[in-house]
This record gives sequence, structure tokens and C-alpha cells, in this order.
Amino acid sequence: MSQEQLEKPIINGVKEEGEKVPATERGIDAAEDKEKGVVADASGGQAEGEVNEKSLVANPPASEGTITIGEALEAAVLTAGNKPVEWSDAAAIQAAEVRATGRTNIMPGGVAASAQSAATLNARANSEDDKTTLSVVLTGARRKLPSDKPATRKDAEGVTGAEMRNDPHLTTYPTGVAASVAAAARINQAK
Repeated sequence: MSQEQLEKPIINGVKEEGEKVPATERGIDAAEDKEKGVVADASGGQAEGEVNEKSLVANPPASEGTITIGEALEAAVLTAGNKPVEWSDAAAIQAAEVRATGRTNIMPGGVAASAQSAATLNARANSEDDKTTLSVVLTGARRKLPSDKPATRKDAEGVTGAEMRNDPHLTTYPTGVAASVAAAARINQAK
């Protein structure tokens, strides 16, 4: 998707009328069908052989009253802020960042990069006092995310799966990152 497409404003999430583009390169087949009177009323007036192109909003605004993934990450500070960052936490934070931003790569200086760095340092730390905690990594998570979206059940499942796959006991921390995103998704689903 080009930068121009991302910046085009869209009213109510959809264009008034999508652009109709012939499916074939020169549109000969679609033009012949139109001349024969082929009209698909069930498909909203789109003739066979045409593709209705709609542009999408990159980051639609969150609905009022819903809890975003960034807010759920910050809520984990309240419930498990004193917990040292482990690999499972870093994986869960990375999954949450990917789902919030829609990007598959880790952004330098982002929440996931900070969590991975903290998990690496914590694995090498000699004492518990030297370890970086979740509160250090997740404080201000909303500001560190370039975009955010309301937490959904699918997001919660992805974050939980990432945390479990990277835990030696294949479990999640009861009040950790995955639990916070799951709680946010449950609250959003109830609305």
C-alpha cells in the first residue's frame, strides 16, 4: 500500500462508491458482458469481471470505551510490575506490539525491542536486584507504539500463545502480559 493511499481520508470507514476496475488487462471481457446486459444485482451492481477496489484506513480510531492493546500492556505494570522480564514476557510483548501495529518486524526503541533487551540482560544477571522489571519496560507503552487498536479475543489468543511457547513450563504468568491483554479483550467483547 502506498503512502498516498494511507493518507487519503475516508468518511465512515468506506468510500462512497468504490472504483470499478475491469478484471482483465484491457477490460475487453468485462465490456462484452456489459454489452450483453450481464448485471449482478446481488453483488451491488458490480458486473461480472469487475473488481471493486476499496481503500482501507491504516489505523482506524479506537471506539470510545474500549481498551487498547497499549493500555493493556500498561495495565500489566499494575499487576506484575515487579516481575523480572523473562523470555516469555518478551515474546508476549512482541506479539502484542505486532498485533497493535500490524507490522511484522520489531521497531528499534519500541516496547518489544526493550523487552528483548531486558530479557537478555536478565538472563545474564547474577542477582535479582540487577534484573530489569516489567514496570521499566512497559511504563509508557502507549507512547512507544506508533499505532494501537482495541484488544480482541484473537489478539489475546496470539499473545497468550507466544507467552506459553516461550515459557519452559508452557504456562503463562497469572497476572502478566497475556492475562492483561485477555482481560482487556473480555471487557471489550462484553461491550
